[in-house]
Amino acid sequence: MGKLTVGALRAVLVVVLAGTVFVQAGMVWALVTGGDPEDGSLPLTALRVITVLGMVSVQVAVVCVGRLVSMVRRGTVFSHAAFRYVDIVIGAIVAAALLWFAVTAVNAPGQRDDPGVTLIMGGVGVAILGVALIVLVLRMLLAQAVARDVEAAQLRAELDEVI
Repeated sequence: MGKLTVGALRAVLVVVLAGTVFVQAGMVWALVTGGDPEDGSLPLTALRVITVLGMVSVQVAVVCVGRLVSMVRRGTVFSHAAFRYVDIVIGAIVAAALLWFAVTAVNAPGQRDDPGVTLIMGGVGVAILGVALIVLVLRMLLAQAVARDVEAAQLRAELDEVI
């Protein structure tokens, strides 16, 4: 990865991390102060708590991606240490999907007249789970690459012994 790519990705990660902290602060502030009273149309407290937890899942994923980018930059990403971060990213994506399904369930009673909204929201949750599956496939590719790297190192060592 080039320096420009790594720098751009790190900048995006910092902006996303700052944005999630800003949203969390706003939600926590609204929870603590009771800023806008609920009129009964939506259970705002539940949605705010889910939002705060959702931002935590995004933050966890962003930090792990940042660690993986650092490993790529150092050339150590093809190691067993990278699996920990990839597994945490997968867990964070699954958590985000479950939280989205919770938002869908909280929002569903208000959508009795238009159940299509609930179906679309459920579809979005399935799509988020699909992203977790894509990352899982990428993890399998990483496992193959690590295995090849270990095998290549063993072959190099054997070749060095022969020479």
